[in-house]
Amino acid sequence: MIENIKASLLESKSALESFLSNRQSLLSVEAASAALIATVENKGKVYSCGNGGSMCDATHFAEELTGRYRKNRAGIGAIAINDPSHISCVANDFGYDYVFSRYVESHGRQGDCLVALSTSGKSVNILKAAEAAKALGMTVIALTGRSGSPLEALADVCVCAPGGDYADRVQELHIKVLHILIEMVERRFFPENYQ
Repeated sequence: MIENIKASLLESKSALESFLSNRQSLLSVEAASAALIATVENKGKVYSCGNGGSMCDATHFAEELTGRYRKNRAGIGAIAINDPSHISCVANDFGYDYVFSRYVESHGRQGDCLVALSTSGKSVNILKAAEAAKALGMTVIALTGRSGSPLEALADVCVCAPGGDYADRVQELHIKVLHILIEMVERRFFPENYQ
């Protein structure tokens, strides 16, 4: 069992090292940080969405913007699209493909930002959310695990984090990226938290 545990951790380490050594990956995180900073500077809201574990990551991201990441500071406007009453209503009335796009259409405004998480980059409901955001003049930041995905084509900025054959390693990289994005926003608006 110990060997399996070590193999799993080494696989995770390898995915992180591959991401870290890819300059384009780092530049995409920098570009995503700049897009989020611009949204906050312009008093826009940050929306996030994903399915399954990616929904959990989208929620984690939003609550650390509205609440706290490391140190106390003012809240930052962020909303994860995870309301079960909205999701069940839209899924029942329109189909699951529209659970995120209907929320974006209802609440999103020009100058807001959508952080869309899809390890495959092909989830139809995430693609529809990105399309709805673009139609409203929102910025779309995509986090994917496959280069050249349909979601990448819709995004203003795409952070592609390949992690192997399965979604778990991609999701591990995504949460690291999301934490870095929060830190970069904080460093811009709350530099005293990093002295």
